[in-house]
Amino acid sequence: MFERLFQALFSYRPVVFQQGDFRFDITTASFVAAGIAAAIMAAAILTYRSVQNGRTRDRVVLTALRMAALALVVFCLFRPTLVVKAAVPQQNVVAVLLDDSRSMQIADWNSQPRAEFLRQQFAAGTSPLLKALSDRFLVRVFRFSATAGRVSSVKDLSFGGSQTKIGTALDGVREELAGLPVAGVVLVTDGADTTEGSIANTLLNLKADKLPVFTVGVGSAKLPRDIQIDRVSTPRTVLKGASLLVDAIITQTGYAGQTVTLDVEDDGRIVGSQKVQLPIDGSPATVRVRATASEPGPRVFSFRVAPQQGEVVTQNNARESLVEVRDTREKILYFEGEPRSEMKFVRRAVVDDKNLQIVTLQRTADNKFLRLDVDTPDQLLGGFPKTRDELFAFRGLILGSVEAAAFSADQLQMIADFVDRRGGGLLMLGGARSFAEGGYGGTPVADALPLLIDPHARASEPTTFARLKVLPTRAGQAHAVTQIAGNEAASAARWPDLPQVTAINAPLALKPAATVLLNGTDERGRSIPALVWQPYGRGKSIAFLPQDSWEWQMHASIPLEDQTHENFWRQMLRWLVADVPSPLEANATTDRVEPGEAITVEATLVDPTFVELNDARVMAHVTRPGGSTLDVPLQWTGERDGQYRGTFVSTVPGAYEVSVDAERAGKPIGTIDPKTGKVIEYVTYVRAGAGDAEYFDPTMHETPLRRIAEDTGGRFYTTENIAGLPEDISYAGRGVTSVEERELWNMPIILLMLVGLVCAEWGYRRTVGLS
Repeated sequence: MFERLFQALFSYRPVVFQQGDFRFDITTASFVAAGIAAAIMAAAILTYRSVQNGRTRDRVVLTALRMAALALVVFCLFRPTLVVKAAVPQQNVVAVLLDDSRSMQIADWNSQPRAEFLRQQFAAGTSPLLKALSDRFLVRVFRFSATAGRVSSVKDLSFGGSQTKIGTALDGVREELAGLPVAGVVLVTDGADTTEGSIANTLLNLKADKLPVFTVGVGSAKLPRDIQIDRVSTPRTVLKGASLLVDAIITQTGYAGQTVTLDVEDDGRIVGSQKVQLPIDGSPATVRVRATASEPGPRVFSFRVAPQQGEVVTQNNARESLVEVRDTREKILYFEGEPRSEMKFVRRAVVDDKNLQIVTLQRTADNKFLRLDVDTPDQLLGGFPKTRDELFAFRGLILGSVEAAAFSADQLQMIADFVDRRGGGLLMLGGARSFAEGGYGGTPVADALPLLIDPHARASEPTTFARLKVLPTRAGQAHAVTQIAGNEAASAARWPDLPQVTAINAPLALKPAATVLLNGTDERGRSIPALVWQPYGRGKSIAFLPQDSWEWQMHASIPLEDQTHENFWRQMLRWLVADVPSPLEANATTDRVEPGEAITVEATLVDPTFVELNDARVMAHVTRPGGSTLDVPLQWTGERDGQYRGTFVSTVPGAYEVSVDAERAGKPIGTIDPKTGKVIEYVTYVRAGAGDAEYFDPTMHETPLRRIAEDTGGRFYTTENIAGLPEDISYAGRGVTSVEERELWNMPIILLMLVGLVCAEWGYRRTVGLS
């Protein structure tokens, strides 16, 4: 650089310096003039410093004005020139992508639908914007929602797309225009991308192809009045008659402090309802609503808040969730070490529940057992199961007052594996031979339980006795097992009225992963955990310390018709077997797809001892909405042991039933029906239909649109400043371009600025009396 400066100083020929789009032509005369200007600057500074009758502020202002004028002169002496690349007219293509999704029907653009902006700005023959683009470029118009496609005019748009896939649309347009000179891509949308994937790869491809994207955000960044159900959490499968506690998150703007009602509907019937007071704008409100799954089969539960006055968008006031209600009978093994009332009343509490089967094994003497509700005459004939196949056929296991010495070492390990590997539910009840008093310290069962049992403690007679007033903890109030009345408020009010129960097991410390759902308070005010649980491996383990919960049924203060005890044990045992896996399970990766999209079915398969199988033949039998069937083979994925996957395409809207079976070496694998002796096929469901994701988060998403524009070299616009779009594309430097030079020093604005500075100095001097 310095070599070129010296060359300019001692040569009559100009030397050109160029930095980016700016160029400076420097000659010897330029240096001479710059030197003179510098001398004048120095003289001006000295002159104003020597003024005695002026204020310091006046001298500073006058010096600054004189310096600015001289600096502008020096700037002109170096003859700066702006070098730009301009697109050659009618030699380049501009792709215009117009959002054709349903969210463009939202009326938040000047109280009109967003689609109206597209009709006005891109209507052929009447739009100044489209005319300005057409004068400079070859304009190709595309519509997009789930995919992109060419259209002849904006009149071809229906604004009925149920998905917005911006990345897919940009990829499609990039591929269609490959090989053509493209000056830029104009993306007109509200930015509400309904896909869960990233567009990072799309942006990398656009940058590699040097395709700038000019994004235009349509719609408001914040709606004035709107209520939205953000999310609901429901299980995929439940037992018939299950009481669901569902957490829903509601957000709103413009309705802070108002009380609304969240209703749960099943096939048009309201099966649950909960009032909620809305918090301040932007803050989410979490509401827990209780609903009953009373009808078997695939059920679509709707969670709905009634539209409020003045709402801009009402479609986001509802969410739907597909829940499969199974009308099956879950088997639970209850092993009791001695005759006692607790067993009788637990069995009585669920006798009317057709979805629970308690197979009871009660020890009456050494090697003698009472067997109740067994499936076959030979079941449990020799006592507690001695093989994993036999034990793992149950989904839940209750251990009453039975000591660890009643089991062999292998059986104790089997019980731990029942929870850890099989994924079953283990419940240990308080009693004289339970927990530490039963000698479980140091056994595999102790590892599974949520309470710490000293491994050195030996079996002993109980030394404690406590009367407990049992109440739910904060975590327990939100749990289904404590819902003993008609609703959450009634349940919370019912617990303090229940009579005391007793515990004879010594209090034990909690394990780190344990959660206390019920606490008991004794006569001295000490708090003792009454109901504790923890996840363990694939399953869960529960400890219930009271030995006489039957008091909640038989105490003199309890009315004869009271159902508190029954409700508690139904909830407890249904929770015990909830989410327990079967040897063969299958699910669609999503419960809803758009018609024509692929449905992916995944299955997991284990043998009777719950060891994963990778060499089985797994087949999915699909029943379409019209009744036609399709067989889809599922192949081992290789990603995880026991995981199989297959896909098929949804052809028509409606519910698809997918039943899955498996066999290995010619033998069927899965859960055996005790009545028929045949393997039960695993059935799951998926819906094909237009989704409502377009109406959730319905504001204009400025941040992702800005990112798309900045990462590709384009620019972001709103509906207010879109008029400058054609000229910005022309000078983006893409496609077929020509070089234009614009002399900045010769522009009229420079002369006006110079005259303005000189006049400002003169005027200021007269004002302060220094002229």
